[in-house]
Amino acid sequence: MQTSRVPAALEALLAILRARPALADVAVVDGPTAVNLTQRRRIHIGWQPGAEQAVALEQSFNGAGARTRDEQILINCYAESRGGDKDMALRRNDVFDLVAEAEQALRATNEAPEAPTLNGAVLWSELTTGDLVQSFSEGASAGLAFTIACRARI
Repeated sequence: MQTSRVPAALEALLAILRARPALADVAVVDGPTAVNLTQRRRIHIGWQPGAEQAVALEQSFNGAGARTRDEQILINCYAESRGGDKDMALRRNDVFDLVAEAEQALRATNEAPEAPTLNGAVLWSELTTGDLVQSFSEGASAGLAFTIACRARI
């Protein structure tokens, strides 16, 4: 019996992003990781700097009879682009490119018609919010905290 689709949604999202050819040189990380400045491009699934939770969820019965429940899922994610240079525009554009690739991975195509459902893990998913952070530490760095919202039936 399932009590939540969160584990399946996280596993499917990680698999989808890791399979994207455009993200072949990007570390797609499950949750937080130790600081590793040699990994210049990363996407974290289930983690954002300063966030207290990896995923927020809310459930309610979807109708009379209490046989099934609807689940709203908000997955915290974070993309980061670091460089040893001072070119903030390059880092900022790169981090938005990383998030754009993640967003494109959630769109249905002829090759991946089940992408918005995270390959059947949820009813649908979409990228909903984002916050840009920029800093200079060992060179320019840009990060984009973003959220993937999902709806599931359990």
